[in-house]
Amino acid sequence: EERLVESGGGLVQAGGSLRLSCAASGFTFEDFTVAWFRQAPGKEREAVTCVSSNSRTAHYADSVKGRFTLSSDNAKNTVYLQMNGLKSEDTGGYYCYAKQILGSRNFWGRGTQVAVSS
Repeated sequence: EERLVESGGGLVQAGGSLRLSCAASGFTFEDFTVAWFRQAPGKEREAVTCVSSNSRTAHYADSVKGRFTLSSDNAKNTVYLQMNGLKSEDTGGYYCYAKQILGSRNFWGRGTQVAVSS
């Protein structure tokens, strides 16, 4: 019932843009903090951006700061990751993660693939 589904990945030329979506089913993001992770081939999964549970403001990894932007559409119960100025090193699987603020529940999406050609 409770699920996260990512979409929007694909192949793009360096310098191009993609918008990833993360749609929640069975729960609302209102009670959760949200983050995006990515994992390049052969590397560990790393956090790209997250929303702090106290201030509800977005924070970005240095590698994507100024290029990636987190947003949301409450009516659609969906969060987005706008990725501009893509580089080859942005290639990898992108995963949406939600953690309950006042509880221990958490959910992972199954990922969407991003490939940036140089």
